[in-house]
Amino acid sequence: MTADELQILHEDNHIIVVVKPQNVASQPDSSGDADMLTLIKEYVRVKCGKPGNVFIGLVHRLDRPTGGIMVFARTSKAAERLSAQIREGSFDKRYYAVVMGRPREKTERLAHYLLKDEETNTTNVVPASTAGCKYAELQYTLIENEGIVSLVDVRLDTGRSHQIRVQMKTIGNPVFGDARYG
Repeated sequence: MTADELQILHEDNHIIVVVKPQNVASQPDSSGDADMLTLIKEYVRVKCGKPGNVFIGLVHRLDRPTGGIMVFARTSKAAERLSAQIREGSFDKRYYAVVMGRPREKTERLAHYLLKDEETNTTNVVPASTAGCKYAELQYTLIENEGIVSLVDVRLDTGRSHQIRVQMKTIGNPVFGDARYG
């Protein structure tokens, strides 16, 4: 993917909203593959004729396998305000996921404690007393069930690493096609 291929949904002096394709990283990682943050910086650098480093604030991430809409800050002030909205819970984070099976409830709030293993880049549900764990909460609503899979609408109340994938797997409904947790 190149900066020319970005699908920009909204752009102004404060934010840029873009579609992140599946299997593209949100930010640079050890793979060296193209990532959204670098692509957007290049897009703004070329479009605005800016020499040198361009500021783009990464205020949230999507897992590499996940496609969806991302919001990036174009100024440090916008990054600060967006980050505050995320912390305060007024930044609505919604996802649609195809999961295996049919969830036991039509709507359910899931609350777990998660611990990320940096060495394996995996996250696990652990007891609340586990050192270093973080509280994770989401609510899902079943939209439709088609035999062995279901479409769910997920609203994140927190934003933990691999949160939807881990929490849905924990209740017996892993994300369809998820090689790591499914």
